[in-house]
Amino acid sequence: MSGAARLFRNLLAAGFVAFSATTALAQVTFNRGYDSDPETLDPHKTSTTSEAHLLRDLFEGLVIHDKNGQVMPGVAESWTISPDGKTYTFNLRSNAKWSNGDPVRAQDFEFSFKRIMDPKTGAKYANILYPIANAEAFNKGQGKTADDMGVKAENDRKLVITLERPTPYFLELLTHQTGTPIHPPSVEKFGADFVKPGNLVSNGAFTLVENVPNSHIRMAKNPNFHDAANVKIDVVNFIPHKDTAAGARRFLAGELHVTTDIPADQIKFLRERLGDQVKVSPYLGVWYFVFNTTKAPFNDVRVRRALSMVIDREFIAEQVWQGTMVPAYAFVPPGIANYVEKPVEVDYKAKSVIEREDEAKKLLAAAGFGPGGKKLTVQIRYNTTDNNRATAVAIADMWKQIGVETTFINTDGRTHFAYLRDKGDFDVARAGWIGDYSDPQNFLFLLQSDNKGLNYANYTNPAYDALMRDAERETDLKKRAELLAKAERILADEHPYVGILYFSNRNLISNKVEGYIQNLRGANASRFVSLKP
Repeated sequence: MSGAARLFRNLLAAGFVAFSATTALAQVTFNRGYDSDPETLDPHKTSTTSEAHLLRDLFEGLVIHDKNGQVMPGVAESWTISPDGKTYTFNLRSNAKWSNGDPVRAQDFEFSFKRIMDPKTGAKYANILYPIANAEAFNKGQGKTADDMGVKAENDRKLVITLERPTPYFLELLTHQTGTPIHPPSVEKFGADFVKPGNLVSNGAFTLVENVPNSHIRMAKNPNFHDAANVKIDVVNFIPHKDTAAGARRFLAGELHVTTDIPADQIKFLRERLGDQVKVSPYLGVWYFVFNTTKAPFNDVRVRRALSMVIDREFIAEQVWQGTMVPAYAFVPPGIANYVEKPVEVDYKAKSVIEREDEAKKLLAAAGFGPGGKKLTVQIRYNTTDNNRATAVAIADMWKQIGVETTFINTDGRTHFAYLRDKGDFDVARAGWIGDYSDPQNFLFLLQSDNKGLNYANYTNPAYDALMRDAERETDLKKRAELLAKAERILADEHPYVGILYFSNRNLISNKVEGYIQNLRGANASRFVSLKP
C-alpha cells in the first residue's frame, strides 16, 4: 500500500476524510449523523431506532421499506397469503447473496426466526414476532420448541410462515430489524463476536468496515448485493453527535450530509441560514414520560395523574420545540392504521392550566403531599440531548407550581435505555417510541405485563392484559380496534406512561442529497440515496 493510500485510509477511519460527495479515489461517501452508539449490531438483540438505521443498511429482510416508507420486496421477490390469512409463502430471489458470496437461503431465515425466539438468545424484542405460530410459547418456555414454530424452509428458495391468527400488519412487521436474517455459519463460528468488523457477514446493500465508539461506524458498498448496480453510495459513515447542536454545527461545517434531529432552540436561525435544507414532517412516534409504578409514591395513580395533568403540552410543543412537535394527550399517535377514528385522550385536555393545577394540588394533598404533608421530590432521568434537557427543565418548572421539587440525572442514549430495560431504579424517565409497524398494538403492547424488556413502568393490570389478548384473537378489524381503544382508555386513566409530544421527522438534509425522503415510518436506507457532484 502506498503512503498516500495509507494516509487516506487512516484519515477516513478517523472520520476526517470524505465529508464531501467524492474523494480523490472517486468514492461517493455519504456522511450520516446519528444520536447514539449502538448497544449491539446483532439484529436479534437490538431495540432502538438508532440501531434500526444501521441495520437497515447492513441487512435485508424478506420485505423492506422503500424510500417512501412503503413495503416492498426484499429478499422475497414474491409471496402469497392463504385465504384464512394465516399462512404466508415467500419465494426468495435467486440472486440474493451474503457479503461473502454465499447464497441467502430460506433455511437462513428459518434459523434466524428460531434463534431470536430461543430464550437463550435473550432477545428483548422477541415478542414482536409472537404472531408466528408457537413462537410465544417457545420464547416463554411453555412446552414448545423451535421445531414447533410456524417457520419452515421447504427448499432453498421457499419459506412458509404460519401464524397463530390472522395478523393484518404482518408484512410491515417483517420490515423491522427482528425480521432480518443472520448468517448461520458466522454465528456458529464466532458466537457473540459475529457482529464485529471482519466477522460480520451481512446481506444488505452495505458491509461493516469499522465500528469505533464515539467516532464513527463505517460501511462499504456490498458488491454481492442483488441490487448493487443501483446503489450509488460507495461508503456510508454513521457519525454520532453528542447533542443536536453539535450535529447542526457539523452540518453547517459540511461534515454531515444528514442529521437525525434539529436543536429546537436554533430552528429559526437554521431556517434563515439553510432554507429548505431544514426538513420537518409527520412521524409515527410518541415522546413520553414513564413512571416507576412499583415505587412509592409513583405507585399511587393520584400522584401520577397530578404530575401528568399540569404538563402544558402546548407550551412545550410551541415554545420548547419551536413548533416541530405536536402536543400529545394520548399514547397512540395520529395517522396510525387499524384504529378508531376518535383518539383516546386524557379527560383533562379541555381544562385550563389553572383548573388543572388546582385539581393536581388536591390530588397530591389526598396522597399526603403539600401543605400539612410531605414535600414531593421527583427525579427525572433522561437521555442527553438539548431538546430533552429543555423539555425536562420546562416540566420541572410546571411541577414547581404545585409544590413539587425536581432533580435531574442524564446519560447518553445507549446507557439510558439499557438502564431502563435492565430495571434500574428511577422515579420518572423520558422515553420515546417510534412505530415499528402502523398498528396501535405496536404502541399498546409496551404496557403488557409480560413485556419485560420494554415495559419500563413495570406496569401490571390484568384487565389491560385481557383486552390485549382479546384483541389478538379478534379477526374483525373494527371490533379489534374497539378492544385496543378500551385498553388505551385504561392507560389514559391510570397514567403509567404519559404522552407529552408526538414526534416529527426533523432533519437537516443537504441539497446535495437525493433520495432521502422523509416518511411517516422514518425509514431512510442509504441504498436509495445518491449525491449530486
